[in-house]
Parts: sequence; C-alpha cells; structure tokens
Amino acid sequence: MFEAPSESGVVIDPFTLPQQNTEFWRWQFSDEGTAALYFVIDYQSELLLYVGETVKSNQRWKGEHDCKRYLMNYRQAHYHHDLDSQLGIAFWRHAPEERRPRQAIESTLIHQWRSPFNKENWKFWGTPFIGGSD
Repeated sequence: MFEAPSESGVVIDPFTLPQQNTEFWRWQFSDEGTAALYFVIDYQSELLLYVGETVKSNQRWKGEHDCKRYLMNYRQAHYHHDLDSQLGIAFWRHAPEERRPRQAIESTLIHQWRSPFNKENWKFWGTPFIGGSD
C-alpha cells in the first residue's frame, strides 16, 4: 500500500481497486469519465507495470498511447515463453481535478512502485517492451 501525498491522507493500493479489461477504451460510455489515476497490472505476477493520470478516465486510451504497445509486446513475450499473465487496468477515481496536484501524486507513485513501463524507471529495468511488435 502507498499513502498518497494529499491532505486527506488517502491510501491507494492499486491491487485492491476494481479490475477492468485493458481494452476498456473500446467500450461505449455515456460520459467522458472523471479525473483519475490508473494502474496497469499483471495480476498473475502481482506486478504493477504502469502508473498514469488522466482528466477523463473513459477517454484516456482512445487513439495512440505507448503503453498499449508495451502491453502487446509484454503479452507476446509471455506467449512465446509459455508464461501466464493476467493483464488489467484499475482506476482510482478520487484524483484531484487540477492537473498539477494529480501529476504530483502520479510521479510519487511511479517512483514508489518503480513501474517498469513508466520511462522514469527505465534506468532500473531497461526497455525490453518498448520496441516494435516484430
């Protein structure tokens, strides 16, 4: 668990948030969503892969997003080596509406969890999943 840097002392445990499919962005929504922090997780390995923030949780992954490519490469590597994975995404929908405070929490979480898909942590993990899908 991690105590978010906020006045309320909120504790965020990404592994206890409601799990969604990583293809959630293809679904039809009646609204754009809310400000949120989100976490891409391999639940099989209990590994937090990516931490992100958004002002519109239901719109965030529409279009281009580097993490989609990283996930495709991650899945392919697991498939190639006959390893199990259970990829999902979880949203914490209590993030500040204002961008800077939300990004400050995101940055703290990225450094706390050392999530390998966040570029801030590539110095620890390298970049095995960022390349093309060939």
